[in-house]
Amino acid sequence: MKFDIAVIGAGSAGLSVAAAAAQFGQSVILFEKGEMGGDCLNSGCVPSKALLAAARAAEAHRTSDGFGIAGHEPGVDFAAVMSHVQRVIAAIAPHDSQARFEGLGVKVVRAAAKFIGPQTLEAGGDTYEARRIVIATGSRAAVPPVDGLEAVPFFTNETIFRNTTLPSHLIIIGGGPIGLEMAQAHRRLGAQVTVLEAFEPLGRDDPELAAVVLETLRGEGVIIRARADIARVEKTAGGVRVHLAGDERIVGSHLLVAAGRQPNIESLNLEAAGIAHTPKGITVDSLLRSSNRHVYAAGDVAGGPQFTHAAGFHAGNIIRHVLFRQRRKVGDGVIPWVTYTDPELAHVGLTEAQARERHGKRVRVLRHDFTGNDRAQAERKTKGFVKIVALRNGRILGVSIVGHQAGELLTPWVLAITQGLKLSAMAQTVLPYPTLAEAGKRAAVSHYAGLAQSRLARAIIAMLKWFG
Repeated sequence: MKFDIAVIGAGSAGLSVAAAAAQFGQSVILFEKGEMGGDCLNSGCVPSKALLAAARAAEAHRTSDGFGIAGHEPGVDFAAVMSHVQRVIAAIAPHDSQARFEGLGVKVVRAAAKFIGPQTLEAGGDTYEARRIVIATGSRAAVPPVDGLEAVPFFTNETIFRNTTLPSHLIIIGGGPIGLEMAQAHRRLGAQVTVLEAFEPLGRDDPELAAVVLETLRGEGVIIRARADIARVEKTAGGVRVHLAGDERIVGSHLLVAAGRQPNIESLNLEAAGIAHTPKGITVDSLLRSSNRHVYAAGDVAGGPQFTHAAGFHAGNIIRHVLFRQRRKVGDGVIPWVTYTDPELAHVGLTEAQARERHGKRVRVLRHDFTGNDRAQAERKTKGFVKIVALRNGRILGVSIVGHQAGELLTPWVLAITQGLKLSAMAQTVLPYPTLAEAGKRAAVSHYAGLAQSRLARAIIAMLKWFG
């Protein structure tokens, strides 16, 4: 059986490639050995945000006193919460379903595929050939080399959303976005939570903004241990015991491992197709081609940013190149990211540290706190601020936002950086009042704060007076 395009993996990148190629009239075959929709739908973005929404509802009960409404400790039915999570998955699943893609003309094979030649795949005992092949097998939770971990039951993102019993004390190994999102969600739903991070929590983000998130979580009762040195773990009658260096012990009922990701490449038999790879994923060029020019890689397996929206961006680039020979380089994309704690932490472009390293003294940093935003005051969501990193000529290098709805507020800044707009574009934009987005505009306007004291500006005003 011969096809124009074969796609291995029905996650975000694979589904996007398959749908687009089929709609352009190409013959497409899609292989998926697990659930359609991949990690994002079944064990990642969708269930985590559904769980966070439930936790936010619980927290609203506790913190309503400021609105004149008596706050109280909510009654949490954890099994019902997880039922809500599964209903959200089920509501979205039809969009990623086998039936939908077969309706688009895609041949869907629910079996693992592996290479048996440069352009030949085997799956379920059958052989398939394709002019171009896209590997989009994603990634899975990495298991750190902790002594005793192999003998202890633990959750990963792939299993925790099927748990229907609220942990009495959840220990989380990993203080990145996944670990901290799950920490806050479970804490707000009634669990004790301890986070153990080998380095710095949220270490990829601007530390000034990350500190706001960490302070909030600690204020809610989440114990966060930075630079925790885990010596070993062991199973106990009631759960798990973690031994830290220095003979300190932490006892919990459940353990979640959220210490990074690793690509799903082991079963592909990449050597048969001459495809180079490393432990970080498939080696690709700027067009996402592997060392086999007929084979591309997209999403987590390509070794870049591990976000669903990055996978979608990869898919678009591959379609442009495979079908239209457009050579848009993957490095030309601007990839934002958001940590969906409360407050949220959102970022696009360069951090302040990165900008100063590249541009030195030409960098300006502009801020506006949400305490100065009328909508934030009305909703009692004043924690956080907007931070813009720009050049003195107004060119925007990066934007970070920590606060309520930071992910939504980042959108115009992603557009601005993508399109090469300057601060003047935001400063001159009329925004509806009162909105949280005004905080970003206020930060942009502050770039011109010294203009009123400028001798040149005052001289121009004085000169213009002569004309009446």
